[in-house]
Amino acid sequence: MTGVTPEEPIGSLLIRAQQAYDGVVGDPRRFDRVAADVVEAARRAPDPEALVVGLRAVAWSARARRDNRRALRLLDEALRLARRAGLTSRIAELLVTRAAVALELGRVAVALRDLDRAVPADGRPPPEADFMRAVLLHNLGRLEPAAASYRRVVADPAATLDNRGSAANNLALVAASRGRFDESLRHLDRAEQLAAGIGPSMYAFVAHNRGLVLAQSGRLAEGLAQLDRATELFTQTGVPLGEYHMEYADVLAELRLLPEARELAGRAAADLDAQGVLLLAAEARLTVAHTALLAGDAAAARTAADAAEALFRRQRRTAWAARATVLAAEAALLDGSGDLPLLRRTARAAGFLDRSGVPSAAAAAHLAAGRLAAELGRPRVARRCLGAARDRSRRGPVLLRLRGHLAAACAERLAGRDDAVLRHCRAGLADLARHRAALGSTELRALASGHGVELGRLGLETLLSTGSPLRVLGWMEQTRAAALLGVEPPAPDGLQDELAELRLVHAELAQALRDTGEEPAELRARQSAAEARLRRATWQRPGSGAGRAPVCTPAELRRHLDGRALASFATVGGELVAVVLHGGRSRLVRLGPARPVTAECDSLLFALRRLLRPGRAPALAAARAAAEHGLHRLADLLLAPLGLPADVPLVVVPDGRTRRVPWPALRGAPVSTAPSAALWARTAAAPRSAGPVVLVAGPRLPGAVAEVEAVRRSHAEATVLTGAAATVTATTGALAGAGLAHLACHGRLRSDNPSFSALELADGLLTVHELDRRGIAPRRVVLAACDSAADVPYAGDELLGLVSALLARGTTGVLASTVAVGDLESVGLMDAVHRGLAAGLTAADALHAARAALDSADPRSFVHRCAFGAYGAG
Repeated sequence: MTGVTPEEPIGSLLIRAQQAYDGVVGDPRRFDRVAADVVEAARRAPDPEALVVGLRAVAWSARARRDNRRALRLLDEALRLARRAGLTSRIAELLVTRAAVALELGRVAVALRDLDRAVPADGRPPPEADFMRAVLLHNLGRLEPAAASYRRVVADPAATLDNRGSAANNLALVAASRGRFDESLRHLDRAEQLAAGIGPSMYAFVAHNRGLVLAQSGRLAEGLAQLDRATELFTQTGVPLGEYHMEYADVLAELRLLPEARELAGRAAADLDAQGVLLLAAEARLTVAHTALLAGDAAAARTAADAAEALFRRQRRTAWAARATVLAAEAALLDGSGDLPLLRRTARAAGFLDRSGVPSAAAAAHLAAGRLAAELGRPRVARRCLGAARDRSRRGPVLLRLRGHLAAACAERLAGRDDAVLRHCRAGLADLARHRAALGSTELRALASGHGVELGRLGLETLLSTGSPLRVLGWMEQTRAAALLGVEPPAPDGLQDELAELRLVHAELAQALRDTGEEPAELRARQSAAEARLRRATWQRPGSGAGRAPVCTPAELRRHLDGRALASFATVGGELVAVVLHGGRSRLVRLGPARPVTAECDSLLFALRRLLRPGRAPALAAARAAAEHGLHRLADLLLAPLGLPADVPLVVVPDGRTRRVPWPALRGAPVSTAPSAALWARTAAAPRSAGPVVLVAGPRLPGAVAEVEAVRRSHAEATVLTGAAATVTATTGALAGAGLAHLACHGRLRSDNPSFSALELADGLLTVHELDRRGIAPRRVVLAACDSAADVPYAGDELLGLVSALLARGTTGVLASTVAVGDLESVGLMDAVHRGLAAGLTAADALHAARAALDSADPRSFVHRCAFGAYGAG
């Protein structure tokens, strides 16, 4: 379809031009060349009207590629030609199209002027102009008049299919912003029906908006699947992805996938800035601010929010500017920089968002204003704003209700009604448990606990004022390790392709490492891509919806402790507290500031790492002295105030500040650790059924085979996998149903993504993800690997890593190391540990006995004495 023959009638060229325009609207990549050919043919003909329509088609294609400045130049040329030829109806079409381009460039006044000029003398705007005015009103935050215009366009048989489909699509967004999700999905169904006559571009828009609506309504797995489908469709149509990355980042932020959300938001802002799409660039800055705020970066959030607000005000988008003000207030709450002028601006923003008819935005604004007022000593204003936030959050998806519970709890705290504070905090955490249960991914469940951090802190502060140890312990249990207690049963294997692809890359990396001693960058990139696909696939799996994780009553806990003591730690307002259970007594102990504990722990771990490196005697002696000092200091800070008899075995439930403390090295009695008391009790109550013993030696560890051979003396019937036999497939097969497993392997801690922390085997990596998806959980496990206990913490005292994955799946006892260890030097310790395990000791008792036999004068033995810990009761 190139050029025009002399015999071709002029009228047919106009038909081709209109077809090119209609085609570009539905599929810009496919029809871009067609439109360009029509323009070339119309210039040669010459045919002014065909040229005008063709230029409009090429301009629309440029707009779809975000080349709006070129689009404006083409439209201006077309307008000059149309006026010269007296093509009145074409002038109106061009003005509407130019208004769309001007709006994307953030030139609201220009867009309004063009739309006014597109209205004929009788004052009745054509459907296309009515639709574009609705889009403009929508972007200005005037939702009711925008929705009325969209409805007229959908019902108007004279409107183009594109306008009717886009109007239905946008009606869905208006309904969703008001919390009317069922109505929103009905509009999207209508838009998808119309897309059949429009083209793939409309299908992509519908899929994207359906993903957003499903995610906002709480149907996250379905929403993510639709968003991924939309990304594929947009890529096929050649549409730049800046806008869609921005909105996808918002969904990732709600899932608290914050590194991914921040990266995507920043990329979207940069892309939209570079394309000059200032309307969307301002919104992208708002997303940058929101994701920075959730990540705790108040300075970056305030900078992005202020920049967004300035852009919105220049674009006359008052509702959007109000949202930016709210984010600035939330950043000020985070870093304590709030003042009265900001409070007044935030209160005005809340009022404006109330009138805009978007309950979620209004609730956030009132909550920010209320908390800011409370911080600034304005209790009457605070109560009014917090009450408004509560009222606007009563209905809607779970994350909106959480905001309402927090607002109500803050208001009750101002009134001094402790029982009411706790009631609202409990209700919010119950809602959060249901939200978490709807997620099929362990990673997402752990991350979701971050939504309840403030409710948990508020409840704990309230209970600490009562001084009741058991109530405080119960609250600690309610707010930690819920994702591990509520772990899903192994899912039917629907990820075979993704897992197979990742295993293949791991095998190639292992072979490259053997051949060259290096891992090629190309293979590492393939590994990252395969991991990303696997993660996305797990995010889209729905959960069972099983609700709140089981808890353990004090009576049950005491029965399982059976003479042991328990100490559960928490940090509140920078102060450490502990609840101690021993015998029939419970006590609440205030330990003082958390900062010295963190500093001592950091110094101790640094000294232990230093002792494993070669060096001169004075340097090693200094490191040993520093480590000894750290151990004594931590014991004084954390254990001495508990007042426990020195010979009583201890169960420790650490919080985020104390999780890296080498607890067994601080005490002269057996110590076991667990992410929560309930999880420890579950391991204590688990059946003691026996199973085969599996011993595995991984590659590139000179002492691993010797270690396995030494351990084998305690287990005559053990299955042993060493050398080339210690593959991922063989190891996972042997571990399934094992009673005891010993894994002498290199450990790979992935702090960026603990689901892919792994043990190195002969042909690749055995990841946490694979253990979790397969449900592999030997009754007891010894991880003789560096950093194998270094699980990664998440907000809400959740953990992900090798130890937590095993405990969550049913392993009752794990031995693992918090720092790097030497494999040759660990042979003696592991031999002694296994003699104890074979004699029927628990992991904690076996480790305690083995540690006592070490020669602590040797620096490396001293490190091993400190490094290993016991997790769980088995």
